[in-house]
Amino acid sequence: MIRDNQRLINRLTLIIDGFVIVASYLFAWFLKFESGLLLYEEGLPARTYMTALYFLLPGYLILYTQMDLYSTRRASGRKRELINVIKANTVGALLFMMVLYLINQPDFSRQMIFIFWGVCICLETAVRNFMRALMMFWWKRGYNLKYVLLIGYSGSAESYISKVSLNPQWGYVIRGILDDNTERGTEYKGVRVLGTIDNLPLILPENKLDEIAITLPLGQYGRLKEIVNLCEKSGVHTKFIPDYAGIIPNRPYTEDIQGLPVINIRRIPLSNTLNRFAKRTMDIIGSAIGLVIASPVMLVSAILIKATSDGPVIFAQERVGLHNKPFRMYKFRTMVEQDESDEAKGWTTKDDPRVTKVGRFLRRTSLDELPQLFNILVGQMSLVGPRPERPQFVEKFREEIPRYMIKHQVRPGLTGWAQINGFRGDTSIEHRIEHDLFYIENWTLEFDIKILILTIFRGFINKNAY
Repeated sequence: MIRDNQRLINRLTLIIDGFVIVASYLFAWFLKFESGLLLYEEGLPARTYMTALYFLLPGYLILYTQMDLYSTRRASGRKRELINVIKANTVGALLFMMVLYLINQPDFSRQMIFIFWGVCICLETAVRNFMRALMMFWWKRGYNLKYVLLIGYSGSAESYISKVSLNPQWGYVIRGILDDNTERGTEYKGVRVLGTIDNLPLILPENKLDEIAITLPLGQYGRLKEIVNLCEKSGVHTKFIPDYAGIIPNRPYTEDIQGLPVINIRRIPLSNTLNRFAKRTMDIIGSAIGLVIASPVMLVSAILIKATSDGPVIFAQERVGLHNKPFRMYKFRTMVEQDESDEAKGWTTKDDPRVTKVGRFLRRTSLDELPQLFNILVGQMSLVGPRPERPQFVEKFREEIPRYMIKHQVRPGLTGWAQINGFRGDTSIEHRIEHDLFYIENWTLEFDIKILILTIFRGFINKNAY
């Protein structure tokens, strides 16, 4: 019944989306050509604009489907849905204009397309929020609820119960827990242990459950196959919530090797060839443009360094990069010239006498990092990524900090998610790694662009740089 209702809701949402797309398009056409609010343009007849709808409507609905806008709303957030709506409409508008270019149709109003883009996003978001509020109203009054039984008392079971209790709008009702090692009647946030797992064959035929959630502790995984077989025979939808959140991240991904399912412990988008190519392309273009724009600043910095202290302008230091391979990272020299053995002893400290006056300014403003644009251009670094560390510190941190070495599965960066959040210089390595791992697992080109923009506003001035 629940699954049938969800299917009906998805179909209804698809139909409503169709009306929203058509209404947004017609409103954009009216606003542009009939309202008198905008500059009138002599161009194509109204019939041409209306004919375009025959192609635009199915195209947009396909995009909405691809952007996962027809999955269940029980556990999806408003923010994610809004992002997907914006993505779908942006891609749709760009494809629409690309088709107009390919068919050589310069008279079709681009301004109208832009208005349609904005109106459709606003109207689609408003309608979907209204539908979400309506479904929450139904769920709170007991309609279309989903009844769940948990198999196994574990940390994952407690986490699941906590999240469901904090989000009643999801429409889940947990009937109870079956577990072999926990006393019957034990409660966690109002959910009781009903008995042992052996009671499952007696409960399933009653057909009062919509879903079984297997939340076995690690020690009971030997019964997993037996439980899955029982659930599938009864026809109840079954899902598995693993009790190893500390081992496998939130977004693992699976592969199929000739019928053998393989769970990858960590999802790294940049292991994808197309993603690597896109990021590398952006690095080459970005570093080349950066070198051109920054060349006057780099020239002035080089002159000041040479004029105020003895030694070379550029300082090269060994760092650990992609796949743990060492490389020479370039910076403007900000210290007095010293032996490499003395330089490798430790980090720069506050009021360090080795730092020159010009060097202190370059460090505070991060201008000493500009030569790394050459490292990026030749492929040793990226515009965005975890900051590279010296070999001796890598060896130290790999033993002290869990998951530290994962950062070397991507190219190190000139700037990064940790840096724009304030974790630079003499700050917590643990927090820095947490931010680096978040970046690695959630990489997108949009995320890189966001970090680069934020770097302009909060990444250059470094109060922790000595």
